[in-house]
Amino acid sequence: MEGSGNYRRDLGQKGEDIACRLLRIQGHTILRRNWRSGHLEIDIISLDKDGIHFVEVKTRRKNIQAPPQNNVDHRKQVKIAKAAQSFLKSRNGIPYGDHECFFDIVAVTFEEDDVKTEWIPQAFIPIYL
Repeated sequence: MEGSGNYRRDLGQKGEDIACRLLRIQGHTILRRNWRSGHLEIDIISLDKDGIHFVEVKTRRKNIQAPPQNNVDHRKQVKIAKAAQSFLKSRNGIPYGDHECFFDIVAVTFEEDDVKTEWIPQAFIPIYL
């Protein structure tokens, strides 16, 4: 199972590449990928005419039990929101502090030779941190 970490990382990377292409088609500019602050991470940070988007990408090989986006539970949402706060307070995020913030999910599912993507804009609104 030594290679399983590489497989998961490679699959996730492919999913993020597809998500970036999808967001660009929708008019987004990709600001950062895999932005980290300590143990917090944001997969994609993008900007469009409406504001700044913090995007969680969920990639699966098959859609067996539930859609990938179902794995973005409340705990994960809180982590993403905290990471977004950290980004906006950082040197890189200060120019975007006055923009509207959106929390999106892109679900990518690889099924045999087919790739299914679903972009869920404004997937959640963090209320409590």
